Amino acid sequence: MSEYVEIERRFFVDGRNARPWRESEHRSEIAQHYLDSSLFKNNGNELCYAGTFALVQMKNEEKALFEATEDWTSRIRFTQDSVTLTLKGKRTHASATELEWNISLELAEEIINSKRHPSITKTRYHWKGKDGMVWEVDEFEGGLAGLVLAEIELPNIDHHVTLPEWLGVELTGLHQWSNSTLALTEVS
Repeated sequence: MSEYVEIERRFFVDGRNARPWRESEHRSEIAQHYLDSSLFKNNGNELCYAGTFALVQMKNEEKALFEATEDWTSRIRFTQDSVTLTLKGKRTHASATELEWNISLELAEEIINSKRHPSITKTRYHWKGKDGMVWEVDEFEGGLAGLVLAEIELPNIDHHVTLPEWLGVELTGLHQWSNSTLALTEVS
């Protein structure tokens, strides 16, 4: 089941000085829309949303996790390359259960257009550190413009990582700085 666990550390970034992450080769424009997680149901192995949208066929392991986990945070992420549906369980410090599937652009747009959903937009840069680990640095847009956060996914909770000098305060485990919470501040 470890393939369904995300382990990450998150930090504020001091974006006032040099921004070496902007020199990275890979960057993407991201829009994330957060869904009402109480509207997800399963019909056998089929995951459905709001009673009308058949989303994906879950593997047996995914179905078991879906049924065993409460309080999902759910989102649809649009990038220039893909559309992804993600369900994340409650985070325990650096770890959270995560289920993720690619879905069609048409289905995602139909869901997003069905009602208003809290959302965020950001530019994500993939920056490789001196230790070879890849950091995701997010520069937020809209009402969150000026906010820059960095995160790194780890293979295990004890994995050592070299922290870049431009990192600020660590946010790992602080739910009030999650993207889903930030999306709610965009709405208000």
